[in-house]
Amino acid sequence: MKKNYQKRSSKEYNFLRGIFQRITCSLVYGTYYRLVYNLKVEGRENVPKKGFFIVASNHVSAIDPFLVIDAIQRNVAYMAKVELFQNKIARFFLDILGAFAVDRAKLSVSTIKTVIGLKQTGWCLGIFPQGTREKDGHIENVNKGFASFAKTLKCDILPVAITGMTKDERKPFRGKMKIIIGKPIPYNDNPEEMMKHWSQTIAELSKGRV
Repeated sequence: MKKNYQKRSSKEYNFLRGIFQRITCSLVYGTYYRLVYNLKVEGRENVPKKGFFIVASNHVSAIDPFLVIDAIQRNVAYMAKVELFQNKIARFFLDILGAFAVDRAKLSVSTIKTVIGLKQTGWCLGIFPQGTREKDGHIENVNKGFASFAKTLKCDILPVAITGMTKDERKPFRGKMKIIIGKPIPYNDNPEEMMKHWSQTIAELSKGRV
């Protein structure tokens, strides 16, 4: 039977998967980028040590999820576009790291149930509000779906800005890669307001442009 990667049981977000994710993201990716590209993290004190929240960052490269997880030191289940699960190798790693598929054209009931169940696991939800990678510093094409989830789940949004990741900036032993964690954005009943708050915060942290 073909597995539905848009639907994941809360039982899948267990201790062993959490350990595997932390080893992959921190010991492998985090260590490598700290040593080779001088990766720095600022604002780690802003990360809630307990409870559920949504991690929302700008999106500049394919390794963003790994580095964000290393930066905040919490387990995160990322939404990934369903097309990525069509590749066998990508599907294997996405699956074992706890990611789940989302159809950006039409949000499925399975995806919504996965998000709701995730709140009971001790993991956080990871979303890239821009959807696709933006390398020019513009904070635009922001989908307010992440803010709607925050409203529904009554959880805060943790803004994370990623800088120094373009090909021109990624210079071995001379890089200035930085991940800046902002203060949590409290949820409210107005997703549009939360979306604008996030966009402005990311622009300020990354010196980008809204």
